[in-house]
Amino acid sequence: MKRIIIIPARYASTRLPHKLLLAETGKPLIQHTYESARNATLPESIIVACDHEKIFDAVQQFGGQVRMTHPNAPSGTDRIAEVAAELNDADIIVNVQGDEPNIAGESIDLAIQMLLDNPDAVMSTLATPIRDRRHLEDTACVKVVFDANHRALFFSRSVIPHLREGIREEHFHRQPPLFYQHIGLYAYRREFLLRLSRLPMSELEKAESLEQLRVLHHGYSIMVGIVDEPASGIDTPEDYRRFVESCTIR
Repeated sequence: MKRIIIIPARYASTRLPHKLLLAETGKPLIQHTYESARNATLPESIIVACDHEKIFDAVQQFGGQVRMTHPNAPSGTDRIAEVAAELNDADIIVNVQGDEPNIAGESIDLAIQMLLDNPDAVMSTLATPIRDRRHLEDTACVKVVFDANHRALFFSRSVIPHLREGIREEHFHRQPPLFYQHIGLYAYRREFLLRLSRLPMSELEKAESLEQLRVLHHGYSIMVGIVDEPASGIDTPEDYRRFVESCTIR
């Protein structure tokens, strides 16, 4: 049985048009993500799941594996599931976002290892400590709490856990950390990934707009691995400019 990375790659993007094809570094952004993902040691292969011929052609030009998926797929999860349905010899599927060129191979390996070590879990994901109030209170920063065995208890855009006596600076320096940011890298068991889109949405998922809450609502376990630093996704022109500058410095 194989472990395969699938990178969902959507051509349209609101805040940074066609971002996966931006190539001020000499390489399209999707190539940077692909090459970073290749640093992981546990997966056997990487496939880009795209919705447009321009991305398809770009991936082929740098020698990557690519599959065309339905242009109207509701989400990246549906896009990777479409490809995973054809991979009968796959056991674990890892969803790496196409706009995360700095994703660490060790992070991908950790997500896979969490499933290898916990055969009753159907999914794994990652988290990293939150060390400042601004980040903690940002609703775009999804928080996660988990139990002693690193199984997720809840995900929220609100501050969790809630501190009844108020948040103080010292809370950001506790060991082990008190607050964790969820990182949107997922590993799935293939059979569960194919079932996921058929599970009914829960009211909590609708309220928070967080798909992972559907998994918890239906009684499945999500393992949470801890990393020191999150990967930096590219969402805005400023994000991309910083990325280009970091490549120049290297």
